[in-house]
Amino acid sequence: MSQEFTPIQKLGRKGLIEALSKYEGSSSEGIRTIRGDDAAVIKKGGGHLILLSSDTFVEGADFDPSYTPFSHLGYKMISSSISDIYAMNGIPSAVLVNLAVPNRLSVEMITDLYKGMDEACKIHNVKIAGGDLTGNHNHTVISISVYGEVSEEEVTYRNGASEGDAICVTGDVGAAIAGLRILMREKKFWEEHGNQSVQPDLAEYKFVVQRQLMPEARLDVIKTLKAYSIKPTSMIDLTKGLISEVTELCEQSGVGAHLYEAALPIAVETRHVANEMEEDVDKYALFGGEDLELIFTLSEEQAEELNKHFKDFTVIGRMTPEKDGLIIQTAEGELIDFDDLS
Repeated sequence: MSQEFTPIQKLGRKGLIEALSKYEGSSSEGIRTIRGDDAAVIKKGGGHLILLSSDTFVEGADFDPSYTPFSHLGYKMISSSISDIYAMNGIPSAVLVNLAVPNRLSVEMITDLYKGMDEACKIHNVKIAGGDLTGNHNHTVISISVYGEVSEEEVTYRNGASEGDAICVTGDVGAAIAGLRILMREKKFWEEHGNQSVQPDLAEYKFVVQRQLMPEARLDVIKTLKAYSIKPTSMIDLTKGLISEVTELCEQSGVGAHLYEAALPIAVETRHVANEMEEDVDKYALFGGEDLELIFTLSEEQAEELNKHFKDFTVIGRMTPEKDGLIIQTAEGELIDFDDLS
C-alpha cells in the first residue's frame, strides 16, 4: 500500500509546524507554553518560570562559510539563540551547544567557532554548560539550546496585545539583509573572476556587514524595561522580517495592525546599499530578518514612560481591530494590505 506524499512546500514552514503541533507527548501541568512563542515556559515555583529555547543553524541554508569567519559565526549563533529569551522578557543563563561537523573542518576552525561563542556568552553573562559533538558527511550543523528565567509577573508572550497599543521596534531595521546583499555580491564577483588571492574591501560597508555577521541581542532593552517596571503587552524578536513578526503578534493576540512606512527606522548605511543595488530599501526593512531587534507593543502611557528613559526605539504603528487586517500606510498616504507587499 503506497503512503500519501505531501510536499513540504505545500504547507510551508508555518503550516508544517501547525501540523506537528498536535504531537505534544505527555501532558504536564507545569508547562505553560510549548509552541507559538519564542521559548517554552515551565513553572519553577516561588514565582519564577524557566524559559527553554533551541535553534538549529545549517551550512548552506543559514550561513555560508565562504564569507563568514567562524568566530563571527559562533558569536551570531549565541546572540540569535539568547534573543529568544529576551523576547520573553527573560534573562538567559546557560546554553548547550551541539555540533555536527565534516572532516574538512580543522581543529582551529572549530576553536574559532567556540571563541566567538565564548565572547558573546561573556557579554550576556551566559555559561556554555555542555553539549555534543558528532560528525557529518557534508555540512556543518549547529544546534543551540538556551536556558533562562523570568518572574511570573514579568513574562511577556506574543498574545497580549490589544487594540490601540503602540507597535514599537528597537534600533533600526533592514541592515542585516543589506549586509547579506553585499556579501553575496562580493562572493559572486570573487567566483566569477577566480582570483582567490584578492580579498574584497568591505570598509565602506562595515556597519551593514557587521549587522549580518555579528548582530547584537538587545540585553540593554530588557534591563531598561525591568529597571522602570515596564512590561510590554506582547513581544517578539526580529529574525524573519518585520512583516512576519508583526503578523505573528497579530495572529496570536487576535488583532490587526496599521504600520507607517515613513516611521520605519532605517540607517543611512542601509539606504546607501539599497540605492547602490537599485533595490527598495523599504523591502529590506519589511522583509529582511536577522537584525535581532525587539518588536513589542505598549499602551500609550507605557510608550510615553519608556521614551523618558530609553530613546533607541521607534513607534511604527498601532494595533487595530482584527477585522481591519494588516495594513501599511505608505509615505504618500496610500493604504496597502500586507498580502499585497510580497
